[in-house]
Order: sequence, then structure tokens, then C-alpha cells
Amino acid sequence: MYKGFRSESFTAWAFMAPGLLFLAVFTFWPIIYGIPLSLTDYSVITETKYVGLDNFTRAFQDHNFLISLWNSLVYVLIVPVIQIISILMAILVNSRIPGVKMFRAAYYIPVVTSMVAVALIWSWLLGNNGVVNYLLLKAGIISEQVSWLSTSSTALYVLMFITMWKGLGYYMMLYLAGLQGIPADLYEAARVDGAGPLRLIVHVTLPLLRPHILFCTLISVMGAIRVFDEVYILTKGGPGTSTLTSSVYIFQKGLEQFNFGYASALGLIVSLMVGALSVLVFRLNRKGGVNSY
Repeated sequence: MYKGFRSESFTAWAFMAPGLLFLAVFTFWPIIYGIPLSLTDYSVITETKYVGLDNFTRAFQDHNFLISLWNSLVYVLIVPVIQIISILMAILVNSRIPGVKMFRAAYYIPVVTSMVAVALIWSWLLGNNGVVNYLLLKAGIISEQVSWLSTSSTALYVLMFITMWKGLGYYMMLYLAGLQGIPADLYEAARVDGAGPLRLIVHVTLPLLRPHILFCTLISVMGAIRVFDEVYILTKGGPGTSTLTSSVYIFQKGLEQFNFGYASALGLIVSLMVGALSVLVFRLNRKGGVNSY
């Protein structure tokens, strides 16, 4: 039995080894290397100088960085919206309605579509002569064409909507997996006790989905703080700094201006912020189980 256990353990480690190696090289090592790098003035071209905590002091006096942090925090507002809609969609596609497989596929298509393609489609839809302006003008909701991605007051919220639209199918599938793991006996017992559809959702479904809600909320918070692709492709942080998020600003400082030391310090600050938000999410979702009704 001991030899069998060792054999199974070796097989497990063999399967995990490529993934662990990838994580070590492209995730853990850059994080570790970023700590000493954040204490230097490193720009590849000039000589590296040790500057201590100057990069961190400079970060909190950097107006654009503070704006990027604020925009990233505003981006987190999509998290509760995307979780609520995803749960409702999962409940819908978990029911026995005609064409449910088609709905599942339709909701999941944006998830497997590349961000570049999504950005190009939405830039066309949101253009001055795009479909969105056409429909809103026809419905009388707006009186003139709106440059959705070129106007400071709308650009960030449009990007948030695109992020939410693309992610809904992913979270829906996770919640659908959770729903299909809930024993049908619990629903039958609740119905026998007189629980209606709304009470079934509130007192049975949501408590038993809480581990999935915790996981989905956690990764969506981290995703919102680190959002990059759609922002960089569609607006590059503009107009002005209205859509400048922390990831885009760190990218600009590091890979466009070659200020790697300062970019590393900014990255560590954002990582600490993500860690703090993750702890908060854990504390808010640590309980679970079926509630009495």
C-alpha cells in the first residue's frame, strides 16, 4: 500500500511539474525579483542605483498613479453586478427549458473570444456611426451621436460594461457547476415544507453556493484591479487619464518608459491592495450552509 501511495504521489507531482515550473518562472520569480528591484533606479540604459524607499514615496506623490488606483477601485464596482447576473443566468440555464443548451453556448461564446476581437467589435459598435448610437437615436434616448470611448464621462463605464459582458459566461459556468452539485432532496424537502421559488433561492441555493460565490468574487476582484487588455487596446488610458488603470500605468512606466524600478514599486503597492481586498472578501464570505426559512 505504501509503495502504491508513493507511485500515485510521484504521478501526481509529474503531472503538476510543468504547471509548477511555469508558475515558478513567470509568476513567483518576477514577484520575488520585483522586491529588490523596487528599491533601485533601474532603467536598463543607465547604471542601476540603490534609492531605498524613494520609489514608494514618489508613488504616493504621483498624481497619475493615484488616479489609476482610483479608477481601478471604481472598476471593482462591476464585481457585485457581474456576480448577481451570473447567478441568475446560471439558475436560468440550470432549469429544464427548451433550447437551454443553445443559451449556455451563446452566453459562453464571449469568454472564448479573444480580447482583441472583442475590442475591435465593440469599437465598431460604439463608433460615432456605430450600431449603439443608431439604436439610441432611433429610440430617442440620445439627441446626438456620442463618442462613447472618447468622452471622459463615459469611457470608463463603457470599458466596465465590456469587461462585464465578456466575463458573464465564465462565472455563469462556475455557478452552473455549483448548482448541479446541490442535492435535489434539499429542494424537495423545502417544497414539502411550503417554500416557494424565491425562498428556495434565498435559503437553499445561495447558502450552498457560497463557496462558489467566494471564489468567483475573489477572482473577479483581482481581475478588476488588474484589468489591462480592453483598456489598453481601446483607450490606452485616455482620454486624458479617465480610463487610466493601475496595470496600464505600470505598463507605461515599465515597458514604455523603461523605468523598471519605479514600475516594480507600483506593482508591489497594487499587489498589497489586491491582497487586502482578498482578505476582506474572505472575511465577508467565510460562512456557508443551508438557512432555515
